Amino acid sequence: MGHYLSIDIGGTYIKYALIDERHRLYHHQKTKTPENIDQAILKQIDTIVEAVADKHNIDGIGISTAGIVDREKGEIIYAGPTIKDYKDTAFKRELTEKYKLPVHVENDVNAALLGEIWKGAARNQNNVFCITLGTGIGGAYYDHQLMDGSHHQANSVGYLLYEPETRTNYEGRASTAALNKLIAKELGEEISAIAVFERAKNGDETCSSIIQSWTKEVAKGLSQIILLTDPKCILIGGGVSAQGDYLLEQIQNQLELFLPDNFLKTELKIAELFNDAALYGAVYPFFDVAVV
Repeated sequence: MGHYLSIDIGGTYIKYALIDERHRLYHHQKTKTPENIDQAILKQIDTIVEAVADKHNIDGIGISTAGIVDREKGEIIYAGPTIKDYKDTAFKRELTEKYKLPVHVENDVNAALLGEIWKGAARNQNNVFCITLGTGIGGAYYDHQLMDGSHHQANSVGYLLYEPETRTNYEGRASTAALNKLIAKELGEEISAIAVFERAKNGDETCSSIIQSWTKEVAKGLSQIILLTDPKCILIGGGVSAQGDYLLEQIQNQLELFLPDNFLKTELKIAELFNDAALYGAVYPFFDVAVV
């Protein structure tokens, strides 16, 4: 078993690391994600691979990325506005041809879920849904395998619950970007979400009201996921998951409002691996391990 290069492409940063035969991540690095003009992201990935391969023997490349991925082709088949002109970026073809190495490409939330099932909060569990709360909202579902849908578009939960009156969808009301807008409206733009959570924990009524209002929107979407998939567990990831048990308690208190009486059996858990989850998940297919 050799060493593999794992790369996680986000809207702000590209993070990467090597993983060894004992499944240990090392040599963590990150660089700013370039504006994607003239395939700048693909070129940046090529630069990273070339630099790492020059110093280390690697046996494969795993890529976690925003956007909808055709994992067989290893390319982006749909991307929202976060990354410009990203559709049709053919990572697998380009990198395999140049480096003669196997390349695996996976959606970032799918990769994070695989990482958490392999090494994190849902270790060796089945029937797990993962939701990431960030600038947008992403979803992934694992039931003996990743469940993609016929067109690789399943679990696009950020588009749920569209309201014609406000012209907003689920991520427009329940993402951390939406939370920041709510905070700016109530308290001003200089107050951070972290500060609002701390004040709410210490009994500040205005901050508590903001958190309750936002977690109610989060709970609305989670209720739809529960009704449709009945997962054993829902993992909550994204930067806001650092709020841990307090965040879970706030969501749990709101969740039963949107479900029938005595219906809630799904366990809510905080993702454990944070930035490493997608790095583990991106290279998971290279390791001969049975998760469940």
